[in-house]
Amino acid sequence: MPIATPAQYREMLDTAKAQKFAFPAINVSSSQTLNAALQGLTDTKSDGIIQVSTGGAEYFSGPNIKNRVSGALAFAKCAEEVAKNYPVTVALHTDHCPKEALDNFVYPLMEASRERIAQGGTPYFQSHMWDGSAVPLNENLAIAQKLLPLAHELGIILEIEIGVVGGEEDGVSHEINEKLYTSAADAIATAEALGFGEKGRYITALTFGNVHGVYKPGSVKLRPELLRELQDAVATKFGTEPNPFDLVFHGGSGSSPEEIAEAVANGVIKMNIDTDTQYAFTRGVTSHIFTNYAGVLKIDGEVGNKKQYDPRAWGRVAESTMAARVAEAAAQLGSAGKSISL
Repeated sequence: MPIATPAQYREMLDTAKAQKFAFPAINVSSSQTLNAALQGLTDTKSDGIIQVSTGGAEYFSGPNIKNRVSGALAFAKCAEEVAKNYPVTVALHTDHCPKEALDNFVYPLMEASRERIAQGGTPYFQSHMWDGSAVPLNENLAIAQKLLPLAHELGIILEIEIGVVGGEEDGVSHEINEKLYTSAADAIATAEALGFGEKGRYITALTFGNVHGVYKPGSVKLRPELLRELQDAVATKFGTEPNPFDLVFHGGSGSSPEEIAEAVANGVIKMNIDTDTQYAFTRGVTSHIFTNYAGVLKIDGEVGNKKQYDPRAWGRVAESTMAARVAEAAAQLGSAGKSISL
């Protein structure tokens, strides 16, 4: 199916919220990981979100080029073409963009979408994330207030982060401490600044102990029940319906099925998945090489086996193992079998 239009993306999110499930949002950095994400979603008849970070976009442009705008547009154009061959609907998203990267990532991509819309097309990306976790809340929200109407004008949804996600991703790192938990005051301030959609649609990552990467049991204390407290605090303050926020789950790799289920019940409609799919992809490569090392490596003067060291050979295995992890995520989040394309 073609990439979701802005209207279809909103329909996807509305459906997830109404039916209490979430979409897997898969980070990719190559055509192979893109294809793996599409295959995993297809295998479970799930729509989803495919996203690229600043680092992923730089890699797409060429590891030595590192032009994140060029790479992001290359990703979007590649996805638009190959997604036509898969029977599910996907939206494209740009992941974590810190303050120092706005001028050479989100703003130029919005301008590219503006030019495309003027020519009768749709935006390259259906949503962009502004990551203000490294700046004070008032500055975070002030920048969000600037970005929201710009995104709304283009039919693009804005993603924001209120609180801090621990660990490190693409050079943005935070300690694991009490700052990992968004407060009710922060959630209320967000609603006061950005409203409930009348100024433009946004989705928000309220943090509840989230940490990027995978840690041994006991190292990270997730509190998905906090999301219910924050939703209730905002609903009570402003007299809205339950679950006024559309929530995003960051740093979810390694989370238990129970933690995921509770987060979704409390309003999460998008869950980012990166570390687990990175491992699944590389695990497939490793398995192929260890199993076929005599053919992959030219040992003791032998010629090896071209069919085994052809990048397509190990690439197919890697895509398959990553696709299986994407399918697992769709099943856990409840999006399996609910494609709007069905």
